[in-house]
Amino acid sequence: MTRIKLRGTPQPPGAHWDGHGVNFALFSAHAERVELCLFDAAGEHEVERIELEASDHFWHCYLPGCGPGTVYGYRVYGPYQPDEGHRFNPNKLLLDPYARSLLGHLQWDDSVYGYTPGDNDQDLSFDSRDSAAFVPKSVVVDESFDWRNDLPPRIPWARTIIYETHVRGITQLNKAVAEVERGSFAGLASNSMIDYLTSLGVTTVELLPVHAFVDDYFLQQKGLRNYWGYNSIGFFAAESRYLSNGDRNEFKTMVRRLHAAGIEVILDVVYNHTAEGDQTGPSLSFRGIDNLSYYRLVEDDPRLYINDSGCGNSLNLNHPQVLQMVIDSLRHWVIEMHVDGFRFDLAVSLGREEHGFDNHGAFFEAIQQDAVLSRVKLIAEPWDLGPGGYQLGAFPPGWAEWNDRFRDCLRRYWRGDTGLLAEFARSLHGSSDLFEHNNRRPSASINLVTSHDGFTLADLVSYNERHNEPNGEKNQDGHSANFSFNCGVEGPSDDPKINQLRRRQRRNLLATLFLAQGTPMLLAGDELGHSQLGNNNAYCQDNESSWQDWSVLADEAEMLDFVRRLIQLRRDYPLLHKDRFVHGEEQFEPSGFNNIQWLRNDGEMMQDADWHDPRRKVLGMLLAANGATAANSSPRVKKTTALVIVFNADSAPLEFNLPASEYRWHCVLTTADTEVTVTDSNVIALEARSLQLFELQT
Repeated sequence: MTRIKLRGTPQPPGAHWDGHGVNFALFSAHAERVELCLFDAAGEHEVERIELEASDHFWHCYLPGCGPGTVYGYRVYGPYQPDEGHRFNPNKLLLDPYARSLLGHLQWDDSVYGYTPGDNDQDLSFDSRDSAAFVPKSVVVDESFDWRNDLPPRIPWARTIIYETHVRGITQLNKAVAEVERGSFAGLASNSMIDYLTSLGVTTVELLPVHAFVDDYFLQQKGLRNYWGYNSIGFFAAESRYLSNGDRNEFKTMVRRLHAAGIEVILDVVYNHTAEGDQTGPSLSFRGIDNLSYYRLVEDDPRLYINDSGCGNSLNLNHPQVLQMVIDSLRHWVIEMHVDGFRFDLAVSLGREEHGFDNHGAFFEAIQQDAVLSRVKLIAEPWDLGPGGYQLGAFPPGWAEWNDRFRDCLRRYWRGDTGLLAEFARSLHGSSDLFEHNNRRPSASINLVTSHDGFTLADLVSYNERHNEPNGEKNQDGHSANFSFNCGVEGPSDDPKINQLRRRQRRNLLATLFLAQGTPMLLAGDELGHSQLGNNNAYCQDNESSWQDWSVLADEAEMLDFVRRLIQLRRDYPLLHKDRFVHGEEQFEPSGFNNIQWLRNDGEMMQDADWHDPRRKVLGMLLAANGATAANSSPRVKKTTALVIVFNADSAPLEFNLPASEYRWHCVLTTADTEVTVTDSNVIALEARSLQLFELQT
């Protein structure tokens, strides 16, 4: 039987089912011919090829009677001239860049390359083998779903508490989750996990990449996998390894259940590069569709790729159609999948124009002008490996940014480094030196002590050096500057004093994170003492070294309760999450204190000389307000007029004079191992390496 083919339309890109048939549309500015290849349901046998029509650089057709579940791919004809930037090879089956679902996984075979591996000319040769048996295929989907009146929680930035986690790693060992659901979207949305997240008090989960990605060839050769997922090949499709039953609606169900519990979902997204790598990489999608359009190529040698990502290539967001694809992808995840925001990996790459990084560039303007995207949470990783690649504080208003200066300063301060008080105070203040311009707020600073990339908190206080030997790269990968402190012994210790100090250091770092102005981000597992045995680059460790061990709940109960208390304190005290920067310009009654003051250990205000005293490791931060409670506050919100947080990173104990007041100071929280008491003269004894939080009882 001959299939009926209609011309169809060039817009929208991708494969769209209208209830009667499917419109297929693919962008390629330099192709000479495009074939749509249809496969059986298992994706094993190609059953039909259909030549597409051309309109304005789009190739398209409409197939009546075609519907959801249709498995397809493209073969694109054109010049194979790598020296001119063209790498067309119709022997390679290609994924639809707009595919909403993928079937199968990449199997590394020589046929997946556009050239013949091993030839003397390398990528200049042309390979005639068919790759269809070894590559994933695109699948037509039905986007309908019963959202049951789902509404986004819309947590205000000032009240946001982010929990960075990995879909697989957080539940793979959790026996409270049904075995079939462990390591999946369903596992993250299970009753036990939602109960855990709500009891912890976080408002927002930030998921490591869930866009469809592939495992690198060099990792598979070593028996490893790309665990983190920063190797995207499909920007519209959810990674199938996180689906417990193969149904892509599992992601939507997860979002709906988390929203019902008041928890937002943010996705870590990777639009700076793709899994196709450099000129020696495979032809899976973009390279074979229109290499010259999709990638940034070296101007005087377009055979080569600009590699600002460090992963072999850089997507060309300066091309309007590639930019549209990224914006369409973001809109898809908000509109169809109901996510609440994005964290952009190596975000400087997205704003790099011909003249360099531009926070008014096309990418940022497109988001600002979009009625959907301009309303969600936008977080930048404000660096990449390209020229001018460090841009902390330079992103547009409305964006938040990972603050590595906050991270490194806190680590160095609690390690005991000298000369840090001024930088430490700026970090506690919300990094106003970086973010106060253009009416940006403290919440623009995403405060972190740890993240997926680097030491876990337990390892940060247990190792001075990285131990990445399991990665198979001779311990040369990962950060070398960790600013960690092993408390006297490298790795696990049986010494009670060392373990006691490590626990206190964990409390110090966590307490500073949650008591500082800005938006705190907690790495999943840090509240439970998760260790990667000193591996600070566990991107390829899809095993128990990366998965959260839930059997430690009893042993870590005290630390878990401490973190819960920190989060509750932050939520209860508006002074700890101000929505604007303050500089001591206002004085409040009845306390008589200014809205922020910096204190010496004698209780007096810090002076210029004190900030530059390299020996000084003690600081007090006083926050004051008029005690009024916001109209929409919960009954738990405190009407506190003043708080004082005292930090002592010195290895010796000392005394601290709390500010004089007719009212009494009460210790609300301490990281010390001994009880803190306030004398009638407001003097307290500060334990070495400890932190205390005091409330003025008016």
